[in-house]
Amino acid sequence: MRPDPSFAVPATESLFAAADACLQAADPADKVALTQRYAALFDAGALVINADEAPPRPIRMPGRPALPKLVHPRQVSKRGLGSIEGRAAFIHAIAHIELNAIDLAWDAVYRFRGLPASFYRDWVGVANDESRHFVLLRDRLRALGFDYGDFDAHNGLWEMTEKTAHDGMARMALVPRVLEARGLDVTPAMINKLRALGDDATADILEVILREEVAHVAAGSRWFHWYCERDGVDSRQRFRELLREYASGYLAGPFNIEARLLAGFDEDELLALQQLAPPR
Repeated sequence: MRPDPSFAVPATESLFAAADACLQAADPADKVALTQRYAALFDAGALVINADEAPPRPIRMPGRPALPKLVHPRQVSKRGLGSIEGRAAFIHAIAHIELNAIDLAWDAVYRFRGLPASFYRDWVGVANDESRHFVLLRDRLRALGFDYGDFDAHNGLWEMTEKTAHDGMARMALVPRVLEARGLDVTPAMINKLRALGDDATADILEVILREEVAHVAAGSRWFHWYCERDGVDSRQRFRELLREYASGYLAGPFNIEARLLAGFDEDELLALQQLAPPR
């Protein structure tokens, strides 16, 4: 995927300005190009974490293309995987999640200041991974005769990001560990269905995403527990409180226990998820 020829990478030496530029990019190709360029610069030590920089602006919608149209989650049409169009709609939904995930990671970098350098390394790395995932999925969509924007989508991931903009602890507990972690639960079954249909190309992409998403959710676990330790808060109790306060309507089982344990959940946290999720 190549950005528009007129697109130019903004010059900056500030990690926070780089994160902001990625958030504001509206065209997905530009967002990917900026993300990968700035991730490489940060890895090379060319972006500065400046403690004296202006504080972050209040959260707002990041840059978005005109399409897809954003609708209520109930209005996103569901199609079976047996048809090409149905499979494309499914891939489009995952691509939309990955594009949002780029912004989720960059907003964590941009918004939460004064944290250890390893926090920023983690989330810059996540943004870079999510950009690769989006490219893989968009290329697969195009191979099927479709493109990103051809189907409606919803804005649930970003809405939770807005709700937790004031609190890094809540953000780490809920966005990676509740919303994004849902992929750990549902992706293995989708891989099996796709392979049964002979769509190994899509299944192979989902295998890559599943493997790397475990590490992304683990970053959320690591930094949620870091915040709790810093603030002298019982992490298990606080996780239950945050689930009750914010996650009503977002929880759904069954949960992939093995993957979630690898991603830093403990047995008490898994029990909290199971107890608070509505019965199937």
